[in-house]
Amino acid sequence: MLFGKLLPREGNFYEMFNQHAGRVVEAAHAFSHLVANYDDLNLRERYTLEVDNAERSADRVTHEVNRLIHKTFITPIDRDQIHRLINTMDDVADLFQDTAETMSLYDLRRVNEEIARLADLAVKCVERLREAVSMIGGLADASTAEAALKTCEEIDRLESDADRVMRAAMTKLFRDEPDVREVLKLKAIYELLETITDKCEDVANVIEGIVLENS
Repeated sequence: MLFGKLLPREGNFYEMFNQHAGRVVEAAHAFSHLVANYDDLNLRERYTLEVDNAERSADRVTHEVNRLIHKTFITPIDRDQIHRLINTMDDVADLFQDTAETMSLYDLRRVNEEIARLADLAVKCVERLREAVSMIGGLADASTAEAALKTCEEIDRLESDADRVMRAAMTKLFRDEPDVREVLKLKAIYELLETITDKCEDVANVIEGIVLENS
């Protein structure tokens, strides 16, 4: 059975997956607070720093997983799945940091409804991602495997919701915003936020593959 060789004595990969997912959720919540308190410069700085700290913590887990992959006896297929799972999860944490940095670098003055909606969908995606990751260690149980697949389906649905919000936001932006510089700023931020949900869907696809190969 795939993932069956990931025993604690060989490196507790399951626990590290859960740790990483927790750091991604921390980044998501910090970013959500950043959006909600964007008008307060002190809170803006505080939550941007929290996003950065969560992303760095996620990076450390990713580096440790990748280090253990090469030290632990794992079949090539298992190794590839572990690598894809942890690194795609890390992409999600990176994107929250990238979005926060872009908002600062582009001197975004205010957060609009579209950014708030996309941020909310990104947070919901990440929370479902953590749920799905937490089930990987129990896939031998049929009900756990089924629950993991349903959670991945929820992530797919949220990603589709984000696509619709993104399209509507872009239509409104190009129709109503007269300032070209503002168009460029908001377009970049919308795209980064929508990419977060895309990456969550990529993680869900990896998990779905693991579930199906273990069933």
